[in-house]
Amino acid sequence: MTRLSGDSSNRNVLLIGTLIAAALIALALFAVRNKPASTTDSKVANFNLADIPFEGKADAPVTVVAVEDFKCPACKNFQDTAAPTLKTKYVDTGKVKWHTLVWPFISTQVAHNPEDDSKYAAMAAKCVYDQKGNEGFSTYKDILFRSQQSETIVWATKSYLKDLAGNVEGLDAAKFATCLDTDATAARVEADKKQVEAAGVNSTPTIFVNGKEVVIKTDSVKDISAAIDEALK
Repeated sequence: MTRLSGDSSNRNVLLIGTLIAAALIALALFAVRNKPASTTDSKVANFNLADIPFEGKADAPVTVVAVEDFKCPACKNFQDTAAPTLKTKYVDTGKVKWHTLVWPFISTQVAHNPEDDSKYAAMAAKCVYDQKGNEGFSTYKDILFRSQQSETIVWATKSYLKDLAGNVEGLDAAKFATCLDTDATAARVEADKKQVEAAGVNSTPTIFVNGKEVVIKTDSVKDISAAIDEALK
């Protein structure tokens, strides 16, 4: 181990070094206290929800928007764990109208992905919505998340999406197939994508309550519940 020598010259060097270090620390503390707001601060968005599927009463006092991708593992986990509790507490009691805004981006993050199956799934869900409305969309959404496979592979092919749609009661399979094969809903999916990206969303699931993003600090149910309770006041 190298030690400092005890002569006066070295003591002076040590003193000067200590003073410089103290000054740098003070500057750093000042910078931290006066830095701009963190990029994790909640975002505010004004979504056009006119054609976005929802659960709950149309005239519910609070609007929640959940931005999700059907290929997103975290979204599946949210749907399996937090969402049922929140919907029982707020949607089923008429307090919240819960929109699902699909942002198909997972496939674009996978190198050399031959097909954008995130987009296929989003298109398929809209094809179901066009036939069976909010209830049909909700059913197909649950089916897609239950059938989710690895985000690194192409699994939501048009063929597989047609097979899954067969589980939606009353759906006209031929009409659905034509809708999906002709990319009839592609433009609307792109419009949703532009809305999400304009709002600055960079991950899924992202939850907005009355247009304000909920920043998850502890757990999803607690933080989203707090935001909804505040909006209900």
